[in-house]
Amino acid sequence: MTQPSQLQIGPHTVAPPVVLAPMAGITNAPFRTLCREFSGGKGLFVSEMITTRALVERNEKTMQLVHFDPTETPRSIQLYGVDPVYTGKAARMIAEEGLADHIDLNFGCPVPKVTRKGGGSALPYKRHLLREILREAVAGAGGLPVTMKMRKGIDDDHLTYLDAGRIAVEEGITAIALHGRTAAQHYGGTADWEAIARLKEHVPEIPVLGNGDIWCADDALRMVAETGCDGIVVGRGCLGRPWLFGDLVAAFEGRTRFARPTMGEVAVVMRRHAQLLGEWMGDETRGVVDFRKHVAWYLKGFAAGGEVRKGLAASSTLAQLDELLAQLDLAQPWPEHGADGPRGRTAGRDRVVLPEGWLDDPYECARIGADAELDTSGG
Repeated sequence: MTQPSQLQIGPHTVAPPVVLAPMAGITNAPFRTLCREFSGGKGLFVSEMITTRALVERNEKTMQLVHFDPTETPRSIQLYGVDPVYTGKAARMIAEEGLADHIDLNFGCPVPKVTRKGGGSALPYKRHLLREILREAVAGAGGLPVTMKMRKGIDDDHLTYLDAGRIAVEEGITAIALHGRTAAQHYGGTADWEAIARLKEHVPEIPVLGNGDIWCADDALRMVAETGCDGIVVGRGCLGRPWLFGDLVAAFEGRTRFARPTMGEVAVVMRRHAQLLGEWMGDETRGVVDFRKHVAWYLKGFAAGGEVRKGLAASSTLAQLDELLAQLDLAQPWPEHGADGPRGRTAGRDRVVLPEGWLDDPYECARIGADAELDTSGG
């Protein structure tokens, strides 16, 4: 099968069709900058989750999260909402104030604090509510394209993705990204790429993007070949590896030379990541502390030593970071085994925490209380 060379999201051409998945606490402006630099500016890089109510009420943290670097084009915001009215208001605010060029809607989050209120991957089960939210989002967005990201369903007995896909087409959604897992799987097991192929057949009117278990460029090409999807969305695969986007661009453009950075080259990226976070937050210490979560991902597969790893995970200044990084064997070559595999969360949950009676009737006109909205954005 011929690789798709580009993806059309409303007026925006994404070439090659490679998208950074929104990840709470990860895909902030500094991380997007790194990924974009390695890709040569090619692809689409989506913000971390923005809560509709927090945006409408101009929550301070949320307003920082919707900041984009001047070089980011198109600017993509992912909205999380459970209320049609707030979702419409948030989309209208983004459009009227020029906050972004593209809106993505989150119906894929499987974490309990979201699903227990009926949000994220639990929401598409309520078909009428999903339709209302999509309708209000598209109407509020005006000329901005609106896309959505979702999972297969709540569990294998409550699959929603085909119904949700059809509703999305009917309500004017521009493209759909499907993570080939249920909410019950969380991040465990293997992503079901066949479901991506089925969705593509079910909604031929709009682009379908595949998500799940893309750990290297070859995985991306294989997903396209096996499913016929119009593009790919990468989440956990790029944790500690922003250069993966350079590999993905190369693969879709027919090149086979991929990044194999030495420990020294990885250390340079680590240092820059921490520095960018500090500049973005306006506080070096806060930036380095926030960077700690990335340390294990960057070092995956390398021999680093327990004391150095522990020190890096506890550092609070760039000077400390420099001192510890200098203690690594910077000449180490890229580890050919163990560095390209799964990273990030891999556990499954089996049981999804839902509101009482949520599964009783998929067509019930559910109304979710205002407390279902997260207090702030970013998860």
